[in-house]
Amino acid sequence: MTLPIYLDYGATTPLDPAVATAMEPWGVSGFGNPHSAHRWGYEARAAVEVARDSVAALIGADSETVAFTSGATESVNWALKGLLTAPGQTRRRIVTLATEHSCVLETAQYLESIGALLTVLPVRANGLLDIGDLERALGEDVALVSTMLVNNEIGVIQPIAEIARAAHAVGAVMHCDAAQGFGKLPIDVEVMGIDLMSFTAHKVYGPKGIGALYRRPFTRLTPLLHGGGQEDGRSGTLPTALIAGLGAAARIAAERMALDHGHALMLRERLLAGLTEPYTVNGDLAQRWPGNLNLSFPAAAAVPLLPLLPGLAISSGSACAAVTGRPSHVLTALGLEPAAARASLRIGFGRFTTTEEIDMAAEQINTVTGRLAREAA
Repeated sequence: MTLPIYLDYGATTPLDPAVATAMEPWGVSGFGNPHSAHRWGYEARAAVEVARDSVAALIGADSETVAFTSGATESVNWALKGLLTAPGQTRRRIVTLATEHSCVLETAQYLESIGALLTVLPVRANGLLDIGDLERALGEDVALVSTMLVNNEIGVIQPIAEIARAAHAVGAVMHCDAAQGFGKLPIDVEVMGIDLMSFTAHKVYGPKGIGALYRRPFTRLTPLLHGGGQEDGRSGTLPTALIAGLGAAARIAAERMALDHGHALMLRERLLAGLTEPYTVNGDLAQRWPGNLNLSFPAAAAVPLLPLLPGLAISSGSACAAVTGRPSHVLTALGLEPAAARASLRIGFGRFTTTEEIDMAAEQINTVTGRLAREAA
């Protein structure tokens, strides 16, 4: 059976072969515990620190500010819960956006259930925040502003530096969910004013099960996991092979960032040029990571398109929400009706996508949307 063309890079990316090569020694011969006081442990620890240096360099941070976690979801939970429950924390309010990933929204809602205050701001029809809305919402009771760098469903890039300045003006901490932006866009935590940043490996051609949290020095967080005290408050034996994979993915991303961006932009323009039926791009097209396209087709305004496109591995929203059948909360926040949101396509492509695959995808989409348009006529 022929596999569908993989165009779901927003859900996860293929493991880069060079990353797999970097991981292999640490899963077989270099299996020592990085915290053990013998040669096996010392060698594993050295590999961990090399990876930490690579990750920190990619975001303009010092190595000691990067703590490894199991992924972006854990990092987000640690950032939000850790800050709001830190000793001496007197501020109780979280400010975030309606289009954030569920791990941010649901963690914030949990904190609200135990006494925090939550303000969820709307976005404009193009998916971008109105900075005026943010400034009006901020006050001296705000502990944290949490905003995604690149939206996982529509690819729009929020103005993080401007958001951080507004947050800092009232003494709040700035958290950025950079799961979709890490390794794809230039990030400098100092220049951008980021205090806490969550990211993961598997969105940037690394392995699943590993991520990190950047913490600006002196940002106090309650540990999320208690135990041996590894990672300065994130307890648990470090998975050397996975960390080596994240480090390799970061090094490759630093070398290929401009090339990957140009390749994704070329593929996006080729796909849009190849579509023959009218479509609407959901989210701002200019201020956007080019490897993410979210499209609605008037001919399929109330028709779920995914079942009609078995030759394409794509989605209608985030992979996390796919099993629920609910319309995308991101698209409804942009003003789409639930039926139209269900009929939208999120198409993701990247480093290993070919022009031939894009052309075949356009042909399959044209066939289906053209038929629907004729049936509706």
